[in-house]
Amino acid sequence: MQTTKAQSLDKWTELKEFHEVMASTFHPSEEGIFKPIRERSGEMAEKAQKLADSKIPKDFDKPEVKKAVAKLAADSKNLDAKIKAGITDQEITKLLGALHDTFHEIVGLCQKHNE
Repeated sequence: MQTTKAQSLDKWTELKEFHEVMASTFHPSEEGIFKPIRERSGEMAEKAQKLADSKIPKDFDKPEVKKAVAKLAADSKNLDAKIKAGITDQEITKLLGALHDTFHEIVGLCQKHNE
C-alpha cells in the first residue's frame, strides 16, 4: 500500500513542485543558512499558489486538504512579503517552520485518505 500512496502523491505535480522548493529552502535554514529561502521565497509563493489553483487528485479532494492547501498558499505569500520587507532569520525560521508543518499536514491528509 505504501507504494500506491507514494505513486498517487507523485501524480499531483503541483504538490511535488512545491516540495522541491520547500526541501531546498527549509533544510538549509535548519543549518542556519537563509540565503536559499531569501532568494526563493517568491518562487515558493508562486508554487504554493499554483498548487492551490490546481485540480486536486480525486483521491485527495477533501475539504480538509483544500483548507490546508489554501493555508499553505496564503502563508507562503505572507512569508515572501515579509522576507522582501526584511524580516530577521529568527522570524524566517518560525514562519518557514510553520509552512513546513502545513506541507506535512497536507501529505499526511492525502495518505490518510488514500488508505
